[in-house]
This record gives sequence, C-alpha cells and structure tokens, in this order.
Amino acid sequence: MFPHQNLLVAFILPLLYGSGGAYRLDFFMRNPEPREGDVRLHGSDRPSEGRVEVYHDGQWGTVCDDNWDMTQAQVVCRQLNFPGAKSVVIGKDYGPANGPIWLDDIVCKGKEEQLVSCRFDGWAKTDCTHKEDVGVVCESGSNVTIHDSKHSLDHSIGLSGDLGRIFDSGTACDFLITFQSLSGNKKEDGSPETTEKEICAHKTILMLYPYFSASAGANSTTVTVSQTCQPFFISFIKYLYTRKIDVTYSSAMCLHQLASDFGVKQLMEDVGRLFTKILPDDASFYSQVSLYKYAVESKDLVLEENCVQYLAWNFQNLTGSPFWAELPVELLRALLVRSDLVVPDEYFLLQSLENWITNNAGSLSSENQADLLRLVRFPMIPAEKLYDLESTSHLYKTHKDLYLESVLTAYQFNVLLYSNLTKLKLDKESDDYKPRIYTGETWSVAIDPPTKSSSFRSRNQYDYRRQYDRYGYYPYPTQSTLNKQLRTPLHNSLLFKNNMVSWEVNVFKSQRDCLNRGLRCESVPAVRLARQDWYGSESSILFRNRLLVVCQNKYVCQIQGFKGDLAYVNTNSTQVLSYPCPDDKYTYVFVVRPEYV
Repeated sequence: MFPHQNLLVAFILPLLYGSGGAYRLDFFMRNPEPREGDVRLHGSDRPSEGRVEVYHDGQWGTVCDDNWDMTQAQVVCRQLNFPGAKSVVIGKDYGPANGPIWLDDIVCKGKEEQLVSCRFDGWAKTDCTHKEDVGVVCESGSNVTIHDSKHSLDHSIGLSGDLGRIFDSGTACDFLITFQSLSGNKKEDGSPETTEKEICAHKTILMLYPYFSASAGANSTTVTVSQTCQPFFISFIKYLYTRKIDVTYSSAMCLHQLASDFGVKQLMEDVGRLFTKILPDDASFYSQVSLYKYAVESKDLVLEENCVQYLAWNFQNLTGSPFWAELPVELLRALLVRSDLVVPDEYFLLQSLENWITNNAGSLSSENQADLLRLVRFPMIPAEKLYDLESTSHLYKTHKDLYLESVLTAYQFNVLLYSNLTKLKLDKESDDYKPRIYTGETWSVAIDPPTKSSSFRSRNQYDYRRQYDRYGYYPYPTQSTLNKQLRTPLHNSLLFKNNMVSWEVNVFKSQRDCLNRGLRCESVPAVRLARQDWYGSESSILFRNRLLVVCQNKYVCQIQGFKGDLAYVNTNSTQVLSYPCPDDKYTYVFVVRPEYV
C-alpha cells in the first residue's frame, strides 16, 4: 500500500524535524542587507528565540519590555515568518546589547505586518535600560521559507497523515517498545504484579528522541509507565510520528509527564499551558503549589512561570490559605523578587514573611532567614511603619543589624531627593527603590461594573470591593459607579507625602462611552486613569500605573499596563486568557505606581 514508506521515513523526517521544526532553504543565498523596520531575534542558538531587535537609521537596537504581551510577540514572530508566538521572555540575558533602545511602550492590535507599524511614542523615547530588553520565543512550526519572503510551503498536515498511517499499520516496523505498569495487585510470592504491552515502532523515528536509546545496534527497549497513564502511551508514541495529538484535561497530566520523561519539550510546554486554565479553581492553593513543584521537577519553565505569576498576583489570598506556612522556600523566594507582586503595601509583605519565617524557624538557618528578609523593599514601607518596626517586628532582635541597616537606608530614601541618594552611591537599578503593585487605599480605587447578580466571596478570600466602600460602592450599581475620583501622594517617600495628585477613573463599556469623552478606544471594555493636575510635577518621577482585573471578587486574572491614560480589558470572547474568568464578571482595581527614574 505504501511502496516507498522506508524512503519517506528515512529521508523526509530528518529534514522536517532535524532543525527543531523549522527548515530554511537559505544555504546557497547571501543574507540580504537589513532594511528599515526589519526585526531579528538575537543572542540565542535557536532561530526561533532571542532578544527582539529592530533596524532603524542604519543600526540595530532593542525594545523595552514595558507592557509587552503576546499581542506584540505575535507581530514579531509573524514578521519573521514563524507560525506564531509561544511566549514573551522577560529578564533573560541574551548577551551584551550595546545599541540604542529604539522602542518603548509599544501598542499592537495583533494584525500588523511589521512591529514598527504598531503605535509607539517615537524612536529612542524610553526610560528603560538594557536590563529591560524584551525577548520572544516563536513557534518553530514545520515551514519552508526562502529568506524573508512571505511565501511559505507547509505540507506538514499531509505528511503527518502519511506517517500516522505508517504507525497504525505497523508496516516495516523494526523497534519493539515494551511498556510496563504496576497493576496494583500482588503475585503469590508477594511481589508486585506488572502488566506489559508492546508497540512495534520505527527506529528511524525514535532515533530523534535519545531517551528511547534507539541506536543503530538496538532493536528494543522497555519503559515503565504508571497504570494511570498506560491508556495514553500509544497516543504519545503516535505523536512522535505526526506531531498531532488530542489533549483533554483527563489526559493532560499523563501526556505532560511522558513528554517530560522522554524529552519532547514542545509537547511538554504546550500541554503545560492547559494547566494554567485550572489554576483559579482551587481556593486552598493546594493545586497551585503542587503544580509549581511538579513544574520544577519536570523542568517545564513555562508552566513554572505561569504558576509563580498566578501566586504573585494573588499573594494576599495565598498568605491566608492553609498552605501558606508550608510554602517551599524556593517558591517564596521566587515570589519576593517580583515587582508584579500584589499586596496592600510593603509592610504587609514584611509581616507575612516574618510569620512564615517564624513558622519555619526550626528548618531554616539564620543565614537563610536573612537572605529572605533582604528581599523586602524596606524603602517602600511607609515611614510611620518604619518607626514602629522595633516594637512590632517578631524578628527585629534576631536580625537586629539587618533591620538597622535596612531601616537607615529606607529613612534616607524617605527624606532625601533621589538625585542626592545616587551621590550616596545607592544603586539606581536596585529593585529596593521600585514599587510593587500596592492595593492599599492610599494608592488604589476599585470599580464594580454593573452585573446581574453579586458574586460569592469566601471568608478566606481577599475582598477587593469591601476595601473600597469609602469610595461609594452601591449594591446595585448605576452608571455613576463607572466614574470615580482618587487622590494620591506624588510619591510614596515622606518628602512628597503632602504633595497630592488628583486622578479621574473611568470604565467604558461601549464605543459610545469612549466617544462621549472624546476618546477613540481600540477595543472595549476600556478603562482610563487620567491625572487631573499637572502643575508642580517632578520630572524625575514617572507613573507606571496598573489595572488589576479581579474575577468575581475572588482572584486577579489579568494585570494590564496603561498606554497613556488608557488600558484595555481582555475578555474570553476576544482573547485566550491565561486565567479565565467565567461570564467575564470583573471588578477593576486601578493602582497608581510612582517611580523615580
């Protein structure tokens, strides 16, 4: 039925998969000269990953990661002729970048042909450093491209079908896989009973996966699979032929584990993304912490980041959960270094950390305790709370020198201009002087858009709406609840405590709402956080404000940056969300974040 099957397997497959899935026919042609607006991925051995660089004015330059998401990444990957984007890379070192930072605060709709077609303030207008250069990982699908031409040949669907039929028929198979599973029963001698099944596969295929040890001299192998995952093993082996598989939530864990065990990285990462859909379902946080441990064990960096991000966004709920005291120290450290950690204020974070250290003091050395306490951003603690630390802190006496040094640094930050602080050799790039996302009433306000019914809130969950009753929440919201006022200090240092700034907060549910304000919104729902008074501003202070989208008053499902005064809310109908929200029942929390630059 398939007279040339062996030739098909031996010749075509190395072409398709030998270069990581993307095979480019450019080995006899010179690279063209870069043109204005070209992009490239630099600093990685993989052509589908690297630091995003843009060619402008005869020079390659980088792009700042401020507010980057998958929309911008899709434009970059599509411009480079990849099928799409897999992830945005923040904070990775892709080697030295000595050129300019060409782009910052860039806004894409997702359909642009080039990155420079997206909206941005202007070339080289940025407040970033090269530590904030953004990277992307593109899908390295099976495509054949010539240089930067937009004409692609994709025959993977037909080839997958052919290879699937070869696997199903077993024709000319030459490598036997025996997979064993414990049945759960015992033999007469008391030893565990095992079940065995066999699959006849093709060595040419399996040689692409070193974990099978399908070398030229080997004809068989035996692998161990759990009884639970046994039903999915044949589908997994067929995926190695076709690169196609149907995944359900019931099969996801097994397929992820098999992909991890046998080094099939792309399948592991893609299946891992499905797990993030169920992260909000467990208010106890057992599933989230367990999934994090599993991601570390299986070395799935994408799944690990998704777990840590969810826990960072919902940190206050985590501190009130039954599993807070048992949180692994490496996970706690991963949370404490993040600037997207959502807490009422830095003092709350210090108190939570002290409680965790106290509960784990028996298994944590004094040095490890100090390493965790150094991750607290003491200059961000309100000055009045600093003054009381000696009497309120559980660990002040145990780590007195550390507290004294940290409080002294915080006092200097509170009473001196930042320009003077740099003369004292304080590190301008240190995260100690940068805010996290503080939801306390000093810096934030919440709006509940009209809904048909109120949402359930468990007593262990952070109640965003209750915190903002003083701003005028009504049990049955009217149109007036979509507009509020907020006053904040110019900066959280004591020096600017009495220098107040007024803000207007709006939620636009329709394009008509935008037009009534004289605005053109790219999409709706849209929100606006607009400063009302600009006199007396400090040129060294920049506002990096954030919108928190809270699902059903239970968990933070999105965090958006503002482009100018506006931010746009993703809904289940317009975009696949990392953490879905049933029925799009949102509360919007507006957070003002002043930062020295």
